[in-house]
Amino acid sequence: MPSLQLLNEPASLIRRLGVILGSLLVVVFYCCLVLLRAAFGRLHRAVVDRYTRDMSRLLLRLVRMDLSVQGTLPDFSDGRRYLVLCTHSSHYDIPASFVALPGSIRMLAKKELFRVPFLGPAMRAAEFPSIDRHNRRQALADLATARKMMEKGIVLWAAPEGTRSADGRLLKFKKGCFHLALDTEAMIVPVSIRGIHRVLPARTFRLNLGQKVEVHVGEPIDASRYEAAQLAELMAETRARMEALLGQQPSVDEVPVRRASVA
Repeated sequence: MPSLQLLNEPASLIRRLGVILGSLLVVVFYCCLVLLRAAFGRLHRAVVDRYTRDMSRLLLRLVRMDLSVQGTLPDFSDGRRYLVLCTHSSHYDIPASFVALPGSIRMLAKKELFRVPFLGPAMRAAEFPSIDRHNRRQALADLATARKMMEKGIVLWAAPEGTRSADGRLLKFKKGCFHLALDTEAMIVPVSIRGIHRVLPARTFRLNLGQKVEVHVGEPIDASRYEAAQLAELMAETRARMEALLGQQPSVDEVPVRRASVA
């Protein structure tokens, strides 16, 4: 995988603490806004869309991320169901995706996140679906709920790896989101994010500022063209496209590069 040009600015202990504190304040502030509007019946999907993007931009600004987007962005308003499957090598994958992609995007989140004070109740109010990865029966019920959300126009974001990669390379895929794609006949949008694993490497506190990060958006895969018995083929096709997005070199014939504003 080609390396991106790095500014290579490791954060000092004071700066790391500042980023952690600033991030907590940003998240709690927007969670409170969501819960307050929900309490008064004034929480609408467009409001949540704006809050998630504003919050994400602030989180990326705290680490001075230099974010760009490559690829053709899908038209999520065309009436079809969409499932964004993204590489996962950093906690910043999610805010980077919110900033880079259009539509009413909601993360398919593990149930443990819904136990976090402020965050959990806000996610439920904002139509974030949960998934129980340790209880198959509950997981099936969770996926059925996620399907209903997709049918109402929600674009689901999921990480098929299920956990963060330490070096940015793809880990083994889990089957749950692919079953969802087949059940809903969704359009799978493969997304690979280059360089983001250097911002905050998995399972470390080594924060690097000013990193160049590229969000590569691939051509959608129509899951309705696959039968249930072709689950492995759908997984292999998605993986191949995500690996290609991780390793391809931009050229003059490629789609334009867009700078994603985090200001």
